[in-house]
Amino acid sequence: MEPIPHDTPGSECEHALQHLYEYLDSEMMPEDEQRMRAHVAHCSPCLAELSVEDLVKQLVKRSCAERAPETLRLRIHEQIRIETR
Repeated sequence: MEPIPHDTPGSECEHALQHLYEYLDSEMMPEDEQRMRAHVAHCSPCLAELSVEDLVKQLVKRSCAERAPETLRLRIHEQIRIETR
């Protein structure tokens, strides 16, 4: 598999950066995921950005571990049920 070239200004790197979250969320087709892996293996700026975004995603996930109180959850569900009638 050929790595995505990064010698054309803005093209492949810009594309890779626009699709970082698809890659991090495992929402890419296998062949696109392979191309992304090949690109970041040869492009340190994109690899650095991928690492930063992955860290941010992990921090947000850890910070959002709290659940809403059950009474609030029930009120929200009831309100949704009323609104959708």
